[in-house]
Amino acid sequence: MSQKIISFHYTLTGPDGKTLDSSADGEPLTFLEGVGQVIPGLETELSGMKVGDKKHIKVKAKDAYGEKHPDNIVEVPLSQMPTRGIKAGDRFRAGQDSHSPVVTALKVTETHVTLDGNHPLAGMDLAFDVEITEVREATKDELAHGHAHGPGGHHH
Repeated sequence: MSQKIISFHYTLTGPDGKTLDSSADGEPLTFLEGVGQVIPGLETELSGMKVGDKKHIKVKAKDAYGEKHPDNIVEVPLSQMPTRGIKAGDRFRAGQDSHSPVVTALKVTETHVTLDGNHPLAGMDLAFDVEITEVREATKDELAHGHAHGPGGHHH
């Protein structure tokens, strides 16, 4: 089976029905099937859809960003933090390079900060309203590079 490039507009809502993200005012999201560029529960539902198809897709937490893992929540002395003035809700990279995980400050005391390394949407059941805008065969270059090229995809 050949891999496809799929482009779609989406509106993402959380369990409370509030909109968390949307592509409505921008470009559709474009991805290469089968390489983990979108959450598994969403990709499964998008596969096989055709241009113009619309669908309301519910994705359980385990098939989205996973469940929250208590092991990913740590308490760190403020003296070990490179930044001062951290407040609850602040998000930042846990290391120097662009691939370091993003952590969220949950609680800050006079001496410590509690950091959550879970994805911000971990533990949440999500809903997507999607509309397919393009479906095409992936090119050899896209397959070799592991991502879509061109509008909505990665440009070289």
